[in-house]
Amino acid sequence: MPSSSPDPVPVPATAAAAGTTPGRDLFAPLMAAARLLPALPTAVAHPCSEAALQAAHEAALDGLIVPILVGPVGRLRALAAGLGIDLSAYRVVDVPHSHAAAAAAVALVRAGEAELLMKGSLHTDELLEAVVDRELGLRTGRRLSHVFLMDVPAYPKLLMITDAAINIVPDLETKRDICQNAIDLARAIGLARPKVAILSAVETVNPKMPSTTDAASLCKMADRDQITGGVLDGPLAMDNAISAEAARVKGIRSEVAGDPDVLLMPDLEAGNILAKQLTFMAGADAAGVVLGARVPIVLTSRADNVRARLASCAVALLLAHARRAAAGRAIA
Repeated sequence: MPSSSPDPVPVPATAAAAGTTPGRDLFAPLMAAARLLPALPTAVAHPCSEAALQAAHEAALDGLIVPILVGPVGRLRALAAGLGIDLSAYRVVDVPHSHAAAAAAVALVRAGEAELLMKGSLHTDELLEAVVDRELGLRTGRRLSHVFLMDVPAYPKLLMITDAAINIVPDLETKRDICQNAIDLARAIGLARPKVAILSAVETVNPKMPSTTDAASLCKMADRDQITGGVLDGPLAMDNAISAEAARVKGIRSEVAGDPDVLLMPDLEAGNILAKQLTFMAGADAAGVVLGARVPIVLTSRADNVRARLASCAVALLLAHARRAAAGRAIA
C-alpha cells in the first residue's frame, strides 16, 4: 500500500543566466506548451477546501483541465459561493464523503470519462488506496511513484526529485520503475536524454550500504536496456551529483555529475526531507505528479501555492498528451 507525506516542449537546459536572473520562472515554458494543447477532462477528488477548489477553477480558466468535481455537492456550493465561483460551469458528481469521492473519481477514469486524476482536499493515502485497488483501481505493470519538479533558485534548470512521497524503502525492482517513470516524464516535457543521478551518502560502491549497490545495479540495468531513454550514474553523493567542481575534485568522470535532471533518492525519507528543505529554506517551487497509473495523477500539497498547483496540472497534461501521441491516438 503506497504511503505518502503529506510530444516535447523546450525546458531551459542550462543556464548561467537563469541562476542569476531575478524573477525567472522555469515553469513558464511548460505552462506555455500545455496551453497549446486541448484541455483534458479531469476527475478532481473531494475539492472541499478553498485551496483545492480554487486550484481546479484556476486550472480550468487557464485552459489546462476540464474539471469534474467529485464531492458533497452542498459543501462544494457553499465553498464556491464564498470564492465567487460559478459552480454551474462544471460537472459535479455528488458523493457523501472523501472516501466515496476517491472511489468515484477513479471510476470516472476507468470509464473513460476522465483522462487525468487530481487530488483535492482528501488525504493522499485515501486517494491512492482507490488508485491501487486490484479490482477497481488504475494499476498498470509499473509501480506508482511520485516526482517533484522543482524550480530551485540556485540551480540552473528544472530538477526532478523522486521518490519523495509514495515508496518508503524501495527495493531494486521498485527503483527501476521509479527511474523509468521519471525518465518518461522528463522526455514528455522535452528532455531528449535526461540525466539521472542515483544518490547515496558516498560515491563508491560499498556492500554495507544497499543504496550504493542498488545504484550500481541500476546503471548496469540501463546498459542492458532494462531502463531506457536516459543516462544514469551512481552512486553519487549530493555534492558531486550537483556540483561539477565537487565531482572534479573527487576525480569523478561522469556525464551526469554536476548536471543532473533527475535525482533518484535512496528512500522516501531522504527524498521528502530534501524536497521540503529546498522549498522552505531555498525558496524553491515544486510541481508534483504521480506516475505509473493508467493516467497521470496531479498530487499537490495543502501548502502549495497557485503557481505550483497550475504547474502540476500542466505537467500532467503534457504527459497525458505525450502518452496518447506515443500510442498513436489522435488528439481530440
